[in-house]
Amino acid sequence: MKPLPLSVRLAAGLAVTAVEQARKLPGQLAGLPVTVVSEALQLSMRLQQRVTELAIKGDDALSVLRPVEQEPEWATFDEDEPEVRAEDPWAEEEQALAAEPPAVLPNYDELSLAQLRARLRTLTAEDLEELLAHERTHAARPEFTGMLTRRIANLKQQ
Repeated sequence: MKPLPLSVRLAAGLAVTAVEQARKLPGQLAGLPVTVVSEALQLSMRLQQRVTELAIKGDDALSVLRPVEQEPEWATFDEDEPEVRAEDPWAEEEQALAAEPPAVLPNYDELSLAQLRARLRTLTAEDLEELLAHERTHAARPEFTGMLTRRIANLKQQ
């Protein structure tokens, strides 16, 4: 028997493939949304990578025009910080026990920062100086000393 022409054999192969794919279609439809989302995410990631690569190349090209600061002003390093010496914890406790609360606000040491802020407008500059001196000699909390110092400066400007 003589073989069939190539075009007939190709047509038969295409028909069989179409039938096979049609049988697989219901199973593939269930996974189609996942496949589409996956492809979209992959495309998005490739796009982000390409944008990042372009930005890096741009930074390299522009670095010639704008040199990088050797040490940014906001950078702090351990050697720039003042050395903190450990003091006797018993001396601190004795000082705290012997300390009298400021007469202006007898419960000052128990106040939170927000509670103190709420009372600042009612105090005079002298009262604030007394609180600042008390804070510096006792707890020396930076946020408290900063707030008191700023309030005193504001009152002196007025």
